[in-house]
Amino acid sequence: MIEVKGLTKRYGANIALDHISFSVEQGTIVGFLGPNGAGKSTTMNIITGYLSASSGSVSVGGHNILEEPSEVKKLIGYLPEIPPLYTDMTVKEYLNFMYDLKKVTLPREKHLKEICDLVRINEVYGRLIGNLSKGYRQRVGIAQALLGNPPVLILDEPTVGLDPKQIIEIRNLIKNLGRNHTIILSSHILPEVQAVCERVLVINKGRIVADGTPDSLSHNLSSDHRLIVRIEGLEKDVLANIKTLKDLVEVVSYGEKEANVCEYSIEGKPGRDLRRDLFALCSRKGMPILALRNTDLSLEDVFLRLTSESYSGPAIQPEEKAAAREAVEAAETAEAAPQENSEEGGDEE
Repeated sequence: MIEVKGLTKRYGANIALDHISFSVEQGTIVGFLGPNGAGKSTTMNIITGYLSASSGSVSVGGHNILEEPSEVKKLIGYLPEIPPLYTDMTVKEYLNFMYDLKKVTLPREKHLKEICDLVRINEVYGRLIGNLSKGYRQRVGIAQALLGNPPVLILDEPTVGLDPKQIIEIRNLIKNLGRNHTIILSSHILPEVQAVCERVLVINKGRIVADGTPDSLSHNLSSDHRLIVRIEGLEKDVLANIKTLKDLVEVVSYGEKEANVCEYSIEGKPGRDLRRDLFALCSRKGMPILALRNTDLSLEDVFLRLTSESYSGPAIQPEEKAAAREAVEAAETAEAAPQENSEEGGDEE
């Protein structure tokens, strides 16, 4: 649905985006993570057509943003970090205004009602936006992004400034929207990304440094892949049974933690997930599992490691990204140098 190739954005001598490439499949919710100034908002603004790129290409639904900007914008609903609301309008007035501005052709009353039902703003439909809570304003902002039923939604910090209850409500709303939309979600709230997103892109200093599911990123960056499990039963019997597991490297008992319950550290061979086999074994032997966790890094740990100054590890899919970058750089070198200078001069304005 979304294809980004060799995207670069320069502001004079500063490079905000450095040859980034990624694609987003239809019906996927993707979390876009990175520290302040990493290039998240710049990327989203280029995808939506609010900014031009210095080089590279973006296509949405097969339409190139430079060649067919109007077609691309019809496919995207965008919620900036600060929702573009008019506080002196009622919700009804605002949504009708945005309906006309976006030249939506769907039946007006039916379409607006469906959106209001979906984002649950019926009870404030006749109220001034300036008198609404932060949570309701975010809902109204999402409602305007949904006008015209675009297949792609780009949400920049949709829960910033909300209280815990409002965050949960917006999180559930995004999950529901993900059933029928492709969503790029930028957020600093990592538990939210982990709860909502099927895939995570991490950007740092204008480059994509990781791309994968939250679990795969945690696993790939962790050096320790042990299971910590509490099992009820005699310690010697439990140890003897666990040692029969295929591809087991080591099992260590941490001793009794509850009455007749011990905690064990279980390590399998690299790339081997022992959880299902362990569950089946304990079920057959009548040894209840009372707690289980792995020692992989949390998403917060992954984020901090990938964006730290000291991190020097490879990005995800290094060969693919390096090849793409070399191809773009070669193309840029082949082009006349004055074009690059004119781009930088335009950006400075």
